[in-house]
Amino acid sequence: MTDASLPNTGGAPKSGSLHEIDARTKKRNAAEKRFRMYGVAAIATGIIFLLVLLFAILGNGLGAFQQTFISVPVYLDESKLDKKGNRNIDDIKKVSTFGYNPLIQKAVLKAVVDAGIETPLKKSKDMKALISASAAAQVRQAVIDNPALIGQTVEFRFLASSRVDGYLKGRVHRELLARDKNIDAEHLDIVDGLKEIGVVKKTFNSAFIFGADASESRAEQAGIGVSMIGSLFMMLVVLFLALPIGVAASIYLEEFAPKNRWTDLIEVNISNLAAVPSIVFGILGLAVFIQFMHLPQSAPLVGGLVLTLMTLPTIIISTRASLKAVPPSIRDAALGVGASKMQSVFHHVLPLAAPGILTGTIIGLAQALGETAPLLLIGMVGYIASNPPGGVIEGLMSPNSAMPAQIYEWAKRADPAYYERAWGGIIILLIFLVSMNTLAVLLRRRFERRW
Repeated sequence: MTDASLPNTGGAPKSGSLHEIDARTKKRNAAEKRFRMYGVAAIATGIIFLLVLLFAILGNGLGAFQQTFISVPVYLDESKLDKKGNRNIDDIKKVSTFGYNPLIQKAVLKAVVDAGIETPLKKSKDMKALISASAAAQVRQAVIDNPALIGQTVEFRFLASSRVDGYLKGRVHRELLARDKNIDAEHLDIVDGLKEIGVVKKTFNSAFIFGADASESRAEQAGIGVSMIGSLFMMLVVLFLALPIGVAASIYLEEFAPKNRWTDLIEVNISNLAAVPSIVFGILGLAVFIQFMHLPQSAPLVGGLVLTLMTLPTIIISTRASLKAVPPSIRDAALGVGASKMQSVFHHVLPLAAPGILTGTIIGLAQALGETAPLLLIGMVGYIASNPPGGVIEGLMSPNSAMPAQIYEWAKRADPAYYERAWGGIIILLIFLVSMNTLAVLLRRRFERRW
């Protein structure tokens, strides 16, 4: 009986319009609106934390890009620097920096007297606290380079001491001088007077970007330039080793390797290596490259080898993902027109996966650039590189430091000027990291093909 009527349930049919929102739909819409608000609040909170971090980095580190200098004319006394008067370079070199310090201190005192600054500090040696310990070496090198300067009055621009620099940057305060044995209020009065007449100036500090590290007593002279070169050589080692090895391993695993337990074991171990703490790779590098292979400690070559091991899993995983993203139809079409398996991979699949491979490689390099723990284990934190390397071989084999290791070293030193330089080094490191990640995004968008 197909036309039998349905039994009456006893309830009247609900009336209403489809354009009216019922209570259940309102509840669902309210829940969706709350979820969107939670998402916006999460994004806003993340942005606030990022801004706080950015302002903290800039506020603490921008001071490292400025430095205080003292410009004074120095009389290069012949009786002190060339007693025989024959301008023999060997005799001139025998005068150590201790012979130049009195000349510099006397020049600073003369500038104070000429400026009419009233001070109880009447002796030239009282001016020692105003000048960097590097000033004597600066004058000595100028005299060795040009012995004809002896007997003349030459204008020099010296680095001020870290305390004077900190005073002009607000890092050193007068009320705390009682606990500071390096400088006192009388010295700061002199600094104020010399600043008014332009003898003391705070200018851009290019030596921080291009200079070398310095000892504990010369914080005002420290720069990150040489450690940047060390990081460059390490990244070259990582690039020339990790890229071909990682890409070749990815191509084999993804395109040629049979799917069995052995390849499954390899894939699991690659994924596990990507999650291994970086300090484990440092211990491995210490044991294999230094203690077993006897490679030089603190060398960028060893650091690059360690970072290569650490970067390989990242490159392999990203490269395999890029190869998987290429549609199977590309492979089938190549094989259908007579190409071999290798030709289809290298002539068709690999070029299409190149943007993802480059992106993964750059991100892996950026990750390696910021690593510190592996470098601590191979000694790159304990070496002060005072000069840039003379060539590629020396740059790879000679002891050097790297930017993250240099920042770590500065952060643990006692002088507050090094703390400021640590923040400045973080700014430079972040510029490199942001640039590399931006390049990765641009490359992906430039060469990416949508299927």
